[in-house]
Amino acid sequence: MKVRIRFVRGPRVGRKRRKNRRLALAVGALLTPATVMACILALWRLAADLNWTNTFAISSGLFSHWQVWMAAAALLHFCSRALNRYGKGGDAPAS
Repeated sequence: MKVRIRFVRGPRVGRKRRKNRRLALAVGALLTPATVMACILALWRLAADLNWTNTFAISSGLFSHWQVWMAAAALLHFCSRALNRYGKGGDAPAS
């Protein structure tokens, strides 16, 4: 005796497509030059502190410190990598 069990086809289980991948890639690509500029400003301020260059363009305030510019460069780089990884859609290994 054979017993057959038939299941009704239900909704497909799958991952939904991620939205705004193109926008994430565009913003990630634009953050890369901003990262380079923040790093250059940090190096310029550091060189100005060591009297290797003339005075820094921003002489007072929060953005007159090289540590702030280096932290901003690191944050921009992290955001750029995250957006590029999201935009490409793959779970690439961290490198």
